[in-house]
Amino acid sequence: MLSCAALLLPRDCVTPRPRNRIQSSTVRDFVLVHINGVPHRIAAPRAFETLSRFLRYDQRATGTKIVCEEGDCGACTVLVGRVEDRQSCLSASEGTEPRQAGLPVLHYRPINSCIQFLFQLDCTHVVTVEGLARGGTLTPVQDAMVRCHGAQCGYCTPGFIMAMAGMYECTSHPTVGDVRAALTGNLCRCTGYDSIIKAALEATDQPKIEEIYPSAPIVNAIKQYECDAVRLQGLQASEPPSLPGGQEAGRLGGFFKPNDLASAIRFKSENPKCVIVQGATDFGVWCNKRGFVAEAMMSLDGIEGLGDVRHEDGALLVGGRASLADFESAVRGIVPELVPIMDRFGSPQIKNAGTLAGNIANASPIADTLPFLFVTNASLELTGLSGTRTVAISDFYLGYKKLDLQPDELITRIIIPLPSKDETLRLYKISKRSHLDISSFTAAMLMRRSDGHVDSIRIAYGGVAPVVLRLPKTEQFLTGKALARETFAEAGEIARGEVAPISDVRGTRDFRLQLAQNVLQRFYFDIA
Repeated sequence: MLSCAALLLPRDCVTPRPRNRIQSSTVRDFVLVHINGVPHRIAAPRAFETLSRFLRYDQRATGTKIVCEEGDCGACTVLVGRVEDRQSCLSASEGTEPRQAGLPVLHYRPINSCIQFLFQLDCTHVVTVEGLARGGTLTPVQDAMVRCHGAQCGYCTPGFIMAMAGMYECTSHPTVGDVRAALTGNLCRCTGYDSIIKAALEATDQPKIEEIYPSAPIVNAIKQYECDAVRLQGLQASEPPSLPGGQEAGRLGGFFKPNDLASAIRFKSENPKCVIVQGATDFGVWCNKRGFVAEAMMSLDGIEGLGDVRHEDGALLVGGRASLADFESAVRGIVPELVPIMDRFGSPQIKNAGTLAGNIANASPIADTLPFLFVTNASLELTGLSGTRTVAISDFYLGYKKLDLQPDELITRIIIPLPSKDETLRLYKISKRSHLDISSFTAAMLMRRSDGHVDSIRIAYGGVAPVVLRLPKTEQFLTGKALARETFAEAGEIARGEVAPISDVRGTRDFRLQLAQNVLQRFYFDIA
């Protein structure tokens, strides 16, 4: 039975409220989420539940499985449709099919429902494995999994099917590379992957979700509410947990989704411990595994312009809530050296949810994007009550997990000067697994050369100090030197002296020191 906090609305029950976005001052106390075509109003405390638990225990949509609860296995994969004006699909090839820009349609992407909270999904359409089949007839991806013997125990199968359906949103004729890329976030422990890959390749007549759930009625319903701010009251500290298993994300300040930047800044200034929950790829794990409870949370989804990624005047301008998938899509044609790192960074499900700003603000010294941002001299646009200021990313980190970010400030834009044609960029990631693993060591080099000499070079290492480091002594030594193996071997000795790594579960201090030394010779061999 549905809880009274998750009222099921008839499809025609959403009353139109036309208005101009900027003039809207309505604040709702619920989120509007469509699930398999049916709209739901979900209020607190239910809105603080993960999507996967809501689907299984409230909606009885048990095809969505809960296994790892940290976004690694993909068994909980669902598709989330959002109203977007442009296409941004991950594809391993250049064959991604374009969509006409500007149409009011829903664009669907796979995400991990175990680390997505309902409050993040306001004005979206969620499609589960149950929702793919219409009238009792299997869709081609489901049928292909049966015909190709793609399941044994079947526990992972719904997640694979949803990941395949997400892939077919972007292309009708995937390559093996496309399939492998689309399924990197899904694990199977008994079937083996060959039959699953075969099934994915055979389902070429898989319909788009638009053909199963036409966008118009859902978009029309969403349009009546998308301009609203959302405020969900959190539990007080003395109140006992109210959700199944005690899993909840909000206390005290609850959750706020503002519809303009000024309101967001004001809320953050009033709630200095506010957590910006955009993708929740880390936050969801903290809640599920560590029992973390935020005092206050805020999403920037309602603020126009912060999701943009633009190439302008030799720089890439990335909005404060732009996803890693959008960032990756933007760099594919202009910074090809970054693409292999992004491919290894995370699964499509993670990149569709996580943001570049979140990766920066998380302040991990082994964040995969940071060395690239350091050597390109990227800067951050920070906006607060006193206005907007720009900080070089190399000055943003004051120490381990310490940022030059005032309590009222938000990262509203990342400005990345793009490498010029006469510059050579190389990026390195060392981890225990080659893909989808936290790094032990990262490095970036951006060099300009002429006549067999180094004209200039920037070097950044991660995993060797409390923060990502530039290596000024090594850079100074190499500048003006001949491009020779001996030069870079000596530079490696200097680099070793500029870092101070520690030993942890991902590598010993000596291992990282050796990597800091050897990677410069690797760079030389790569460019020689």
